[in-house]
Amino acid sequence: MISGKYDFIQQERVIYGRPAADALNQIAEELGARRLFVVASKTLNRRTDVITSLRARLGDRVVGVYDDTEEHSPQASVLETARAIEAAQADLIITVGGGSPIDTVKVAQIVLAENIRTIEQLGDYRVTMNPDGSWKIPPCKPSPVRQIIVPTTLSAAEFSNIGGCTDRARQVKDLYVGKFICAQMVVLDPALTVHTPEWLWLSTGIRAVDHAVESICSRTPNPFVAATCAEGLRMLRESLPANRATPADLAMRLQSQLGVWLASTGMGRVEWGASHGIGHQLGAVAGVAHGHTSCVMLPNVMRFNRDAVEAPLRRIAQAFDQPQADAADLVQDLIRSLGLPTTLREVKVEREQFDRIAASAMQSPMVLANPRPITHPDQIKEILDMAF
Repeated sequence: MISGKYDFIQQERVIYGRPAADALNQIAEELGARRLFVVASKTLNRRTDVITSLRARLGDRVVGVYDDTEEHSPQASVLETARAIEAAQADLIITVGGGSPIDTVKVAQIVLAENIRTIEQLGDYRVTMNPDGSWKIPPCKPSPVRQIIVPTTLSAAEFSNIGGCTDRARQVKDLYVGKFICAQMVVLDPALTVHTPEWLWLSTGIRAVDHAVESICSRTPNPFVAATCAEGLRMLRESLPANRATPADLAMRLQSQLGVWLASTGMGRVEWGASHGIGHQLGAVAGVAHGHTSCVMLPNVMRFNRDAVEAPLRRIAQAFDQPQADAADLVQDLIRSLGLPTTLREVKVEREQFDRIAASAMQSPMVLANPRPITHPDQIKEILDMAF
């Protein structure tokens, strides 16, 4: 008899297939919000009319727009974002963009909840590990202001209460968890995603594939997660090639967004492994883009883990309608078909960086939760060699 648990996050609603401006206006009315603070990516705010259009629809409720978040959410950027939200006296945050602004706002909510003023204080709230390998999550007060997320990539940051934040001094991307830092509501509007560069859209789609694969292969499996992730994986392997072939097809872009939703039910509920754990450090140490980390690491971690996850890999192959094929090869073939990088060389990682990446990765709870145990940095370097 199996046993386990599934923790639902404090997320009330997912709205899909409606214009974001209309959905946000309705949400503001329902919540009685009068001071909306918009956090957006620079590209959306400065090179498109997306944010201008949203502001026009939301009217004088909008008390400010902030677009200075940085990739991989470094600590200083998180603190600056929190200061901007606090100065605006916001009663609701509207986050529009990809994983960087979303994660920045998540960790900024912890800053606001705990009145954090310095990088050193912020570091006290990062996730560390207990002696048994489980996560040690510092307690955090409820966030004084919630966020509504309108994602424009497929990173799935909108579906978790976990935020990544980079400590540049240590060259480590840490995890932060708070019960109320997730999106209160999510709005999926494919029309807003057409401005997202193709490489970013498709590579974050592979990031979502990574979520599904590492959830299905988790050492702490869950039947709800396995079922939803398998369906999400099927939707993504169908829709991502269509997104590349016909990027203006909003129905297929929405299918990718819905696939991400299903593929991400394991975020924070089951343990992930080395693809995510090493990938975070590729970003922190070598500046590799979030989605590209999964492109180069996931198939190789699947191969490294093969003997420990034979049955889950068969389930993944079934999601590709090729139950007799090698699941790692199927994932790598999908990545190649999208014109994305599959090696560390292609994303400008040098062998000279392997020691630093391995040392950082050994501090990751995800690496230590890998289904095939990783107990030494040399095993990390073995995977990096496979990916090189």
